[in-house]
Amino acid sequence: MFEIQNVSKAYNKNGIKAVDSFNLTVNNGEIFGFLGPNGAGKTTTIKMLTGILQPDEGTVLLDGISMAERPIAAKRTLAFVPDNPETFSRLKAIEYLNFICDVYKVSLEERKQRIDKYCERFGLKEVLVNKISSFSHGMKQKLFLIASLITEPQNWILDEPMVGLDPEAAFIVKELMKERAAQGKTVFFSTHVMEVAEKLCDRIGIIKKGNLVFVGSMAQLKEEYGSGNQSLEDIFLKLIGSEVQEENKANI
Repeated sequence: MFEIQNVSKAYNKNGIKAVDSFNLTVNNGEIFGFLGPNGAGKTTTIKMLTGILQPDEGTVLLDGISMAERPIAAKRTLAFVPDNPETFSRLKAIEYLNFICDVYKVSLEERKQRIDKYCERFGLKEVLVNKISSFSHGMKQKLFLIASLITEPQNWILDEPMVGLDPEAAFIVKELMKERAAQGKTVFFSTHVMEVAEKLCDRIGIIKKGNLVFVGSMAQLKEEYGSGNQSLEDIFLKLIGSEVQEENKANI
């Protein structure tokens, strides 16, 4: 579980806030989808949630632990999969996984079981002795997913986790999300794939220009903003449509 309380962040002093007075609680046993157009503040929010960035104001709590006051303890409750799977390319894959286990103090017996389990599932078992520099983007993404899972985190946080994955691997990620939620753990992920969010999430949050414009279930979203048999994509575009139009104009 985590709580974001009145959090704001601006990259330039007296500049426009990338995230503005943001409040959100994500519960144990929940899959939460985080949606928004490019530049809306999704990645900034995730970086503050994971302790990569410090908010200008407000509080981030993971399982009741303050990220500002006890950052190491808070970070031990989470695992983060970024949208860009670049890491120590000179390391072998197994060396990287063992490094992560060392950081999170995973015992030798547990790490062997977990590495075997998740590498078998993602099909990387045969390439663990290869250097990461030889991996494709999709293979690096799988390695990052495995590295995040071998710590058995209470809070699993992912930024665009499906990008670069083949259909089979994307299916495995979705199944793992469901499994972790069923175990009472928290899953939070950002995505541009509306169909995935619509089918997978217990609740979703939609951010626009640093502000949450909706938080709730698909049923609540359709009741509040939808009509007829509108899909999540239809309602999403209606909520943030002006921003998308501005973005398209800028790209012409």
